[in-house]
Amino acid sequence: MSCILYIETSTDVCSVAVSSDGEVIYHKEDYEGPNQARVLAPMVRDALSFSDNHAIPLDYVALSEGPGSYTGLRIGCSMAKGVCYGRGVKLIAVPTLKVLAVPLLLYREDIEDDALFCPMIDARRMEVYTALYDRSLKEIKPVSAMVIGPEAFSDTDVSRPLYFFGNGAAKCKDVIRRPNIHFVDGIVPLAKNMLPLAFMAVKNEDFADVAYFEPFYLKEFVATKPRKLI
Repeated sequence: MSCILYIETSTDVCSVAVSSDGEVIYHKEDYEGPNQARVLAPMVRDALSFSDNHAIPLDYVALSEGPGSYTGLRIGCSMAKGVCYGRGVKLIAVPTLKVLAVPLLLYREDIEDDALFCPMIDARRMEVYTALYDRSLKEIKPVSAMVIGPEAFSDTDVSRPLYFFGNGAAKCKDVIRRPNIHFVDGIVPLAKNMLPLAFMAVKNEDFADVAYFEPFYLKEFVATKPRKLI
């Protein structure tokens, strides 16, 4: 088996984790963000020190690739590449929206077999980054930037339970109301939940090019002028 360092910086929550032999042996989260520029480097340093102190050589770095915060993804990508170059290991890119779905798939036994999963990441105003998956994480609707309105997901099979979750899902609660829709609060993308997706990538030898990889921003970054406070 192998040792993997996981880095997740796509939202205000910053997290890292380490797995060995298919189990998470170290994880740390910071919920006070967005703090990636300040906290990620020491978090990664501590994670690597943990594996080094336990004589567990690093084999891969897994990065949550987006979509999400432009700044957060850029910081996470730079850190992941630095570790890959410094340790001479391969890079794994894990789709962030699938990371969001992992805790529902692994730890919720009450979710129906025919359920559909709709992770959402806040993209400001009434827009979210989202996709639609079944229980096997097969893509039903591709990743997109969607403006939430009453008709959103009106073409989705109403006979199947539809679960909304992630920090963008709150925008839907007062806008989309259908009997098959369920909201799950408190779901954020975490490094420790990247494990099953990263291991699938290792099994399939699906690695990113460390030199040329870029995060999946989905939309171009638009700089804005700060508001005058006085």
